[in-house]
Amino acid sequence: MTLITMKTGDRFVASSADIFSRYGVTLEIGYDFEVYRTLLAEARPDHILGAPFDPDLHEMTAQNALWIVGRNAEGRIVHTQALRMLDMNGLSVGEYFTHRFREFPPSGVDLDLERSRFRAGPGAKRMYGRVAYHGEFWIAPEEGGLRGQGVSCVLGRYGFFEAIQHWDPDHIIAFMVKAIAFKGLAERTGWMHTQPGALRWFLRGNDTPVEGFMAYMDRDDLHYILELPLHDLVAMAA
Repeated sequence: MTLITMKTGDRFVASSADIFSRYGVTLEIGYDFEVYRTLLAEARPDHILGAPFDPDLHEMTAQNALWIVGRNAEGRIVHTQALRMLDMNGLSVGEYFTHRFREFPPSGVDLDLERSRFRAGPGAKRMYGRVAYHGEFWIAPEEGGLRGQGVSCVLGRYGFFEAIQHWDPDHIIAFMVKAIAFKGLAERTGWMHTQPGALRWFLRGNDTPVEGFMAYMDRDDLHYILELPLHDLVAMAA
């Protein structure tokens, strides 16, 4: 088993803590997704908890799932993300999502699931082992918030760090719509690989599909990303 080194972990924790302090951000980690649902209702009343993290649909415990909430200096929630280990049962990521992608829909839209589909790329076909799913990534858009400040570079990596600390997964994956991927979110938050055309979601009554990208990394990628100097990344992204 490969674990993040103490040197790398110490450096990342120290650098991220300094950056969060500079922007007045405090982070809370939790494991009860009913509590997370309540926090979402407070912070994002127009957002429905995504199906991949709905405790009514999945058995999630402190051993296989966590959420992260960030608050500003006034105590208002300005950031969310969540992670969950998947039950792969020996399947590759490509095989798993070919059969089960409908369990990972975008939140709050009326989908035509019969017409929607997942396409496994070469990376997805090669990935086996312990896989973490990352989602619910949101930064408050309000004026004076964190968007455009480069803090997304740190928040994304903080999720990677917690995934390693909790589970040491072989791989971590996420989905994002093409429009967001084209704005550079994957690069800013630290994802090293993306597959276009992974998902095509059809909205009911609409013949134009919404394309989804799959972002993914393996354990070595996670370690590499967490070893990069954070202050330089924040300065470049701001």
